[in-house]
Parts: sequence; structure tokens; C-alpha cells
Amino acid sequence: MLQLVIPARNAADSFSRREWMRVGAIGLGGLTLPQLLSQQARAKPTTKTGKAKSVIIFGLLGGPPQHDTWDPKPDAPLEVRGPFGTIQTRTPGFRVGELMPLTAGLTDKLAVLRAVVTNDNAHSSSGYQMFTGVPHAPLNVESATPKAPNNWPSLAAMVRYLRPAAGQLPSSVVLPEHIWNDGNFPWPGQDAGLLGRKHNPWLIHCDPSNAKFKIDALAAPDEVPTTRLTERRGLLEQINHRLNAAGSTGGFETHDASVQKAFELVSSGAARTAFDIESEPEKVRDRYGRSRFAQSCLLARRLVEAGVSLVQINWTRIPNRENQGGWDTHAKHNESAKGFLMPMMDRAFSALVTDLEVRGLLDETLVVWFGEFGRTPKFNGNGGRDHWGHVFSLALAGGGIRGGVVYGSSDKNAAYPADGRVEPRDLIATVLHCLGFGGDAELRDAENRPFPASRGNVISAIV
Repeated sequence: MLQLVIPARNAADSFSRREWMRVGAIGLGGLTLPQLLSQQARAKPTTKTGKAKSVIIFGLLGGPPQHDTWDPKPDAPLEVRGPFGTIQTRTPGFRVGELMPLTAGLTDKLAVLRAVVTNDNAHSSSGYQMFTGVPHAPLNVESATPKAPNNWPSLAAMVRYLRPAAGQLPSSVVLPEHIWNDGNFPWPGQDAGLLGRKHNPWLIHCDPSNAKFKIDALAAPDEVPTTRLTERRGLLEQINHRLNAAGSTGGFETHDASVQKAFELVSSGAARTAFDIESEPEKVRDRYGRSRFAQSCLLARRLVEAGVSLVQINWTRIPNRENQGGWDTHAKHNESAKGFLMPMMDRAFSALVTDLEVRGLLDETLVVWFGEFGRTPKFNGNGGRDHWGHVFSLALAGGGIRGGVVYGSSDKNAAYPADGRVEPRDLIATVLHCLGFGGDAELRDAENRPFPASRGNVISAIV
């Protein structure tokens, strides 16, 4: 529940400067809403003309299999191709795995990359590269934690830096939780890193599939009526004036701007409307599926409609399922793929793309389907496929992407690139291009030192 921690008026003069700095803190998942809503830095002008106003990252974290999705190998031995067949898509000559029947009907809107490479077989470090475009140093480090030198900003943070929020919502949102390895080791590359904490994307821990779903931090407590909230805001302004008169630096001015933004969110209905997923027709919610991930996809569409520039949806664990309900299928790969992973993915992804198109949003919304790596060409002794960053597939739709395109290819076993190799930095450059920024857009770290958002190349074959 949201709390506004304001000291009593008659105790004001006895508080230290540190205690004054705590005033206005609004709790949200261990962070403060003012921190999460820090004022964005201004972007440098750009001559790029990307079509996308928003991007939705459809993240199948854990490592979706290339063999069962975008790059099946029907002529390979059974121990490579697996038991599943292929189906014809809407694009002549392009076949995908048979477990993607709904998505197969949308390939005229998709561009598929079949030769993506990180050369990293660890979730944490390969994931860091996918989110930032920069290889982790060193590669193949599992349970890596966010720290220098691996503190390049995530794509979500870059977008928040480059495109300040125009409305009541922040420009970059991540849901329904952060990405972590067993033991709650958060992956590096999920925050603003070098840009500074004020550019962190807004992380929302939530479950939109829950019948009681709501974002408590977007509403004042019942015991705080509007008039009282207004009084508290006035008191905060007096506090800020006192601190400024005492010689506070620009750092506090940023904090102050964030607090003001937080008050605007709480007092405005814009955010609450965006998160009111219960207002969606039941048939629309059913079309996506009722899982936590699927309803997060629907919520992402609502946030894009409300003006959010980037929404990242993270796949989360599912209790009482093989492999913890995730894509890290070290055992019973086929059972997991057919039993729930592929049906849930196919349903939610196709619903999201179709919903955006029906609402006239697909041309201006880029959707990126991806994981941190793929799966091994051969099954292991437990009937699973292990980590494989040497070649894998991903797909993009909308937002200026050419549909019906397959770029790159892998070898006969989907083990290594054959041609059209793509690295994560190229993906980052392409997404930034589609959003209207050059892949080499300039960022500035917390010390005001310039650095490029990406050193990759725009994948011209798909834009």
C-alpha cells in the first residue's frame, strides 16, 4: 500500500537534512516511486525517421528452442530435429514448428532472424548482452550480478533516457517482475547502469491474471482524502524550498522533480486507467490466455495505448510445472514444449500482434520476440536441451519492420550461423533506428561523459 511519510509540522525544525531528504518517499517494491519516476535527460536531435512510437519486448527468458520455433530442421536426424513436424506459414516457402499454428498465420507481418549469436551459454551473461548489446566480461558467467565493468544500460533504460515521458506515465516499464537466477540473483543489464539510477525503467511486480490485481502505489490510501493529499504536497513544497535555500545541489532538484511526478500520478486518473485491465472485454482477455505472462502482454498493449514508449514483459516461473515452468528445458523438453510452453507463447504472441493491428497500433508499435539464447542441437540424457548461444532465432513485427522476411540461416543442425549473422548490438541499433534514434545515438553517463547507445549496425534487410 502506498504511504506518504510526512513528519508532523511541529517537529520540522528538529529534523536533520538526511531526514528531510527522506520526505516524500513513496514505497513500491523496495524502491521509491520518486526514484522510479526520475526526470529523464533530454535526447540529442536526430535526423532518423523511424516509424515506431513504442516497442514491446516479448521476452521468453530461459532460452526458447530454435528447432521448435523459427528454424526447424526436418531433414536432420531425430536426435536433432526432435519429434515435432513443421507447418507452412502465411509466407510462401517459410515453415515453422508445428506448435506455432496461430503465429504461422502472421508471418506476413514478421521479420525472422535465424542467425543471432552471443557465443555465451550462461543465462545471466548472455542475457546481459541481449539487453545491452555489450558482451559480458567475461563470457559464460552464471549468476553474474550488476556491477562494473558490466554496467551498460539496458535498452529499457536507454529509451527512458532518450525519450522523456510526455504524459503521466514513465516512458519505460518492465513487468511483471525482474529477471533472476535461482537464489534471487538478478541478471545484470536490467537497469540504467552508467546512465545513473534516475533513468532506471519502472519495474512493476504484479500479476495481472489475479482477480484482485491492482497497483497500490498508484492510489492514495483510503485514509488520505484528496484535500489531505493536497495539503501534504504543499508541505513538501515548503520543505523543498527550505532545502534549496540551504544550498542543495541539482541532485536534489532531480529528486524533487520525481516527487512532484509521483504526486501527479497519484492525483491523476491516467495511470489508474492504463492499469485497469478489468475493463477489457472477457473475450479479449481469453484470447491472450489467462496466465500471468499472457495478461502482462495485454497490459503491455494498454500501456502502449497510454503513451508508454517501451514495455518489457518477462516470462516468469510457473509453479508445479516441469523446469519450474520456464524455457530452461534441461529435462523433459518435448513434454514442456508441447504441454504448455509453446501453446501459451503462440496464443499470447499472436493475440498481441493481432490486437495491435486491429487497433491500428501495429505500424507504430515494434514487437520483439526473443530470449537470451537458444537450445543445444542435440538432446541430453534427460530428454532436455541445454543452453546454446552459438546460434538462435528471434522475430520482430510492426514499427517499420518489413513483414514476410527471413534473414540469415543456420547450418544443417541449427548449431552455428551459415550466413546473415546478427549480434545483440545489431538488434539494439535496429530497435533504436525504428524508434527514430540512430543506432549510434549519444548517451551521457552520470558524470556527463558521452558514449554511444550501440556500436552495432542496423539490420537493413528487415527495415
